Amino acid sequence: MATAVVIVVVAALVAVAAALALVVVRRVSAHAPEPNEGLVRAVDEMRLKMDELSHDLSEALERAERENRRNRLFGELGGSIDLEELMDRVLDAAMEIPGFDAAMMVVEGHGAAPTVATRGMTAQETAKPPTSGVAGALAGTITVTYRYGRDREPPDAELISGGVFIPLIGRELSPVGTLSLFWRSRDYEPLPEHIEQAESLVESSIPALENARRYGEARKLAETDALTGLYNQRYFHETLRREVLRAQRYERALALIVFDVDDFKSINDKVGHLAGDRVLAQAADRLREAVRAVDVAARIGGDEFAVILPESSAEDADQLYRRVQSSMRGTSLGPAEDRLRLSAGIAELQHGDTAAGLFERADGALYRAKDLGKDRADVSRSVDRS
Repeated sequence: MATAVVIVVVAALVAVAAALALVVVRRVSAHAPEPNEGLVRAVDEMRLKMDELSHDLSEALERAERENRRNRLFGELGGSIDLEELMDRVLDAAMEIPGFDAAMMVVEGHGAAPTVATRGMTAQETAKPPTSGVAGALAGTITVTYRYGRDREPPDAELISGGVFIPLIGRELSPVGTLSLFWRSRDYEPLPEHIEQAESLVESSIPALENARRYGEARKLAETDALTGLYNQRYFHETLRREVLRAQRYERALALIVFDVDDFKSINDKVGHLAGDRVLAQAADRLREAVRAVDVAARIGGDEFAVILPESSAEDADQLYRRVQSSMRGTSLGPAEDRLRLSAGIAELQHGDTAAGLFERADGALYRAKDLGKDRADVSRSVDRS
C-alpha cells in the first residue's frame, strides 16, 4: 500500500510540474514578438517526456496494485484449513502474476484421489490437462512449450502454448502436489522474475496446504463409517438438516430412502459375525455403485442404511431402490442363502417438513414394508399432522 501511495504522490508532482512549465512557456510566448522555434521544440520534447513518464508511472502503479493484491492473498493463506478454499486462494494469487492465462493446482491425497482446482481452462483442457512430460514427481520447476499440428486445431484457436510446472514439496521432501501456470500467446516466454514469484507463492503456501490436507483427512475419518466406507450416522443427520433447510428455502425437491437388510440377525447366526460384516460391506459397495455423485449414502445403524437424494422425488428414490435391489442379487451369503434382500422406506420432502419429521416418515414407511412381507419398498405419501 505504501508503494502505491508514493507512486500516486510522485505522479501528482509530475503533473503539477508539467502544468507549471506549460504556464511559463505560454507567458514567454505571449511577450515574444514572434514564435520561437527552439522554444516550441523544447516544449514538445518536454510534453513527450511527460507522456512517457506518465505512462511509466501508470504501469508502476498497476504493478504496485497487483503486488498489493498478491500480498493480501499471501496473508490470507493461513486463514483457512479447508483445502479447496485454500487452493482457490493460491490460484487467485498465481493469476495475479503477469503473463499467465490459466492455472491448475493438484494436491495429492493419501490413499485417495487427488484434489484438483483450475483457473481459465476449458472443460476439455481440465479433463485432459497439458503435462510436463515428466513421469512421477517433478524434481524442480519445468518450463514446457507445446506445438500443435495444423490438422488438429483451427489456426486461430487460443490453445495453451506453454506452461510452467512447479512441484509442491512438503516436510521430509514428500511430494504434496503441483502448481501449473499456462500461457496462450505463441511467442510468449515467461520472465525469470515471474517464475520466481510463482515459486515463492508455492513455497509460502506449502505449510498451509499440508495442514489443510491433514485436517481434511482427519475430518473424513470422523465422518466415515469404518466398516463400510460410507458416511456415518452423525454426518448423515447433519447433512439431512442442511439439505432440508436448503430445499425448503429454495423450494427444491428432496427425497430420502432408508434401507434395512432383511433378517440380518439370522444371517449373522448362520454365517457368523465376521462373515456378516463382510455382507454389510458388500451391501455398501452395491449401494455406492447405484447412487449418483450428488446423493449422500450413509450407514445409520447396524444393518440400516440411508440415502439423501437432492433435487429428487419419491419416484426417483423408488428407482434407486430397484437398482440397489437388483444389484444385491449378486451378493453371496453362503450356500444356504440365494441372495441378500432389502426393505426400504421412502419419503419426499413436503411443505412444513423438518429433517426429523422427514426421517420419521421414511422410517415409518420402512416398517410398513417389513410388515407387508419384506424385500420391498413403501412410500410415505403425506405428512402426519395428528
